[in-house]
Amino acid sequence: MVYVTRGLVETLLRLASEAEPDDVTISLAVTPAGELPDTDLPDETPVFTDFYLPSAGASVKAVFGVDLGTPAGQTQGRFVSHPEGYMGVSKTDDLHEVIFVGIPPWDIDAFGAFDRAGQAQDITILDIEPPEKYPQ
Repeated sequence: MVYVTRGLVETLLRLASEAEPDDVTISLAVTPAGELPDTDLPDETPVFTDFYLPSAGASVKAVFGVDLGTPAGQTQGRFVSHPEGYMGVSKTDDLHEVIFVGIPPWDIDAFGAFDRAGQAQDITILDIEPPEKYPQ
């Protein structure tokens, strides 16, 4: 089971919609459930709560090939949009432990999660707000 906050899902889908017809790739970070309000999950359960803007550090990456916008080793997932409508992991997607995919019409029913091998994962969307802090 993959846990994600509703606010994060809605934000990712909005960013994908705004970028259409281009695709987007966004790094995602988790917060342990024990640090979140009103969850019945075990404290150590990872919940996807935060993202790193894909344009942060883009100038340095373009020149030197180094991504300064995303702290190394601090993202457990990735969101990719597929404006052409393919709900799955493609050969050109950046793989991560969990890959979230969004497709048109950019709503919750057009959002899925997959593992590195491309196997669909069950998602639980939590109606909670993450704490106001930077992801660890």
